[in-house]
Amino acid sequence: MGTDFEEKLKRVAVVTADMSHGQVDRSVREVLQLMREHLAMDVAFVSRFDDGRRILHQVETNDPYWRDAEGSSDPLERSFCQHVVDGRLPQLVTDVRQLPNLAELPPTSVPIGAHLSVPIVLPDGDVYGTLCCFSTAPNEALTHRDLKRLRMAADLTARLIAKSRRNDDPQPEAAES
Repeated sequence: MGTDFEEKLKRVAVVTADMSHGQVDRSVREVLQLMREHLAMDVAFVSRFDDGRRILHQVETNDPYWRDAEGSSDPLERSFCQHVVDGRLPQLVTDVRQLPNLAELPPTSVPIGAHLSVPIVLPDGDVYGTLCCFSTAPNEALTHRDLKRLRMAADLTARLIAKSRRNDDPQPEAAES
């Protein structure tokens, strides 16, 4: 099962020189859907860090509340995402209620039971944001192998985002003779 999942993930995240911005967005969404379904989580999303804010760039879920959250933002410091990037929150948490620093975590609009989150690091070394999955219930079945797969998905997502950014950059004009 693991190999089949990894092959699907690699196929979805193939970056080609002629991909349009829309194709890149669809590929990122497919990566999120694969991760959410594979990990049996309620929500998977890509966040982007910008000017001290965490912006929900793409959200994959069956829950209309979270689907409508796409594009919303909150202060970066008040997000689980920043806590993960800073190392104040583990990347894999099977039961958030059991964390010794639970009282120090930012409040959430819904209860978070299980949580996986990894930084999305672009090829130039910049942290774009995070790739996250969570469920409202704890999930003791999550393993470090699942975290490894999420990291692989984040790496592939970083390549897709970098490709999208290159497509958005104006092409240098040819030098005149």
